[in-house]
Amino acid sequence: MKQVICLEPEFIKKQDGYKKQDCENAAIKRWLNKNPSQRYENPVTLLGDDLYSRQPICELALAKDYNFIFVCRETSHKTLYEWLEFLEKTGEVQTIKKKEWNGRKELVYRYRYTNKIPLKDGDDSLQVNWCEVTIINQKTKEVAYKNSFITNHNIRDDNVEKIVKAGRSRWKIENESNNVLKNHGYNLEHNFGHGQNNLCEILLSLNLLAFLFHSVLKLANSTYQRLRQLSGSRRSFFNDIRALLKYFWFETWSDLFNFMLDDDSDNLQTNSS
Repeated sequence: MKQVICLEPEFIKKQDGYKKQDCENAAIKRWLNKNPSQRYENPVTLLGDDLYSRQPICELALAKDYNFIFVCRETSHKTLYEWLEFLEKTGEVQTIKKKEWNGRKELVYRYRYTNKIPLKDGDDSLQVNWCEVTIINQKTKEVAYKNSFITNHNIRDDNVEKIVKAGRSRWKIENESNNVLKNHGYNLEHNFGHGQNNLCEILLSLNLLAFLFHSVLKLANSTYQRLRQLSGSRRSFFNDIRALLKYFWFETWSDLFNFMLDDDSDNLQTNSS
């Protein structure tokens, strides 16, 4: 899907009573404590990069009844990959291969996985499930993509591909959310540092609320869907609205949208009193 439903953000800033600077690791813990999964109707799986595949975050996610699929790199998980090396020798790492034609070339997808492996050194280590995907060009034998993940979902032959696709879909969320906010009319900057105290948080929250409303309208409102289809890019759509509201007054958003969809020039006189 092209629509991303934004949830409330957790800002990275020094907390009251703390001397240390804030960080993303601490912010995700606050977010999890404020947002237990019970507030959602269906089970939720969290996606995250290698920063999140640490035992405190994984344990907190499970305590709040979340599932997780996090990137897990060899460079930051020495113990886990030592176990993998041992399990590989004992035949406990399963391998599945699948060929797929992408329209230009044939690719070989090689999936490897194992369940219940220690996340870190020590008797108190959390047991996680691990999987890896390697995509190889069948003709040149070059590796096009490789990544690995840890999850609490039990991995089997019939679901390893689905779990990997879910883990990889984080780039899709990033593209359809953050990229749209930065490059398609919302003017969200990479370093959103406006004001001295809370202005940046207020502006960012308003941006996210606007994006949320637009996403819901695109999913549920036929008038908005038709208007967006006719207007082309999101930036052009915003410019059209900005120009009309500069010169004309509309009682409701519905009146504005209907006016934009109506080719009858008589409507101009009705709406421009």
